[in-house]
Amino acid sequence: MSNLFYQTKSPRPMLDRAEGIYMWDSTGKRYIDGSSGAMVSNIGHSNPAVLAAMRAQMDRSTFGYRLHFQTESSERLAAKTAALAPEGLNRVFFVSGGSEAVESTLKMARQYTLTHGDPQRFKVISRYPGYHGCTLGALAITGYAPMTAPFDPMMQRMPKIPAPRAYLDGLDADDPATGGHYADMLEAKILEEGPETVLAFIVEPVGGASTGALVPPAGYMQRVREICTQYGVLLIHDEVMTGGGRTGRFFGAEHWDVSPDLISISKGFGGGYVPLGAMIARDDIVEAVIGSGGFIHGFTYAGNPLACAAGCAVLDQIAEHDLIGNAARMGDRLRDRLRGLMQRYPLIGDVRGKGLLMAFELMADRHTKAPLPTELNAHARLVDIAYENGLIIYSRRTRGGTSGDHFLVCPPMIVDEAQLDDLTERLDRSLASYMAEIPQFSGAA
Repeated sequence: MSNLFYQTKSPRPMLDRAEGIYMWDSTGKRYIDGSSGAMVSNIGHSNPAVLAAMRAQMDRSTFGYRLHFQTESSERLAAKTAALAPEGLNRVFFVSGGSEAVESTLKMARQYTLTHGDPQRFKVISRYPGYHGCTLGALAITGYAPMTAPFDPMMQRMPKIPAPRAYLDGLDADDPATGGHYADMLEAKILEEGPETVLAFIVEPVGGASTGALVPPAGYMQRVREICTQYGVLLIHDEVMTGGGRTGRFFGAEHWDVSPDLISISKGFGGGYVPLGAMIARDDIVEAVIGSGGFIHGFTYAGNPLACAAGCAVLDQIAEHDLIGNAARMGDRLRDRLRGLMQRYPLIGDVRGKGLLMAFELMADRHTKAPLPTELNAHARLVDIAYENGLIIYSRRTRGGTSGDHFLVCPPMIVDEAQLDDLTERLDRSLASYMAEIPQFSGAA
């Protein structure tokens, strides 16, 4: 019996080593990391240049507390990050992960509004379903019942609007009227709550774990920006999963040429080599807060020099090897392969995503969009079958955490076409095995 525990008792083998898009367990079995861990290992495992940069930093220092020293690696990473961010977002605050990055944006937004004498602004509107982290502040803006319900009495409840799931609502995602329809729900919620009480709206440019790579309908992101500006509401982009190039742009929101006021980023930002994340903020927001006594917030490992050295090397690898371009190209090919599987397997009801942030959703009926029976636990069973076939994919319940089954297929951005063929073949085998277990589909493969 292990002394270590996480969420469940699901047994998994002992990891021995990892390289590129592959991982090996202690028995020698090889797996394709088809989800980049939790959409983290964007540049693949054991990149020699990143490991060399970490060794070089370890020879200099592994820790320098931010209140005691500036460090060269943190200054360098901040400059690189600001150069990639939208115009006017030049200030960077480092953290160790996505939940910390989101918490930082919430606290920065709140302190900024206090500098303007608006203490009544505290409500952060988010979407349902939606996931923004596991700390209590991030959970308060998360719309995923199984994760939030146990802690509801401990949190300040925050208002929610529906995520723009046009495919479930029978609407045309390519029609700007559809984007306007969902964005107008934000305006309605602001008016319902009282504009003078609303602090911010937080949104993932492309949906993550809770909605399975949900791409917003045409016009949605632009209209959201207009509404936030109109009512003095800060717009926060949660780019924890989309930031770092996975969607075919460094920031997911670049697909719609929309600039937020605050950004949270993590996961692929550190590439899985170290715990690393950041908040990126507008210059005037930071200046106002610093000028009013400082940012009342911080983490022990914020700006850790070893983490920042690794982050610099990760960004260098992304640029030097055109991994963002590769994510766009391979993402198109992965989408085609997933759509090919959808033609073969009637239980696949939807394929969606951008770049190498792709997902497919299982349904009992793709025409009515009815989900599979919850007791089948498809989100867990297909993952286990794929695991047996040497493929790692990532799943969640689609519809608020209580029903529906989607699977994220997000290999590292270094993946090539032959590796996509291998991944698809293993997924094909896994789907065939799973369909054979479901009476209504057992003869359809």
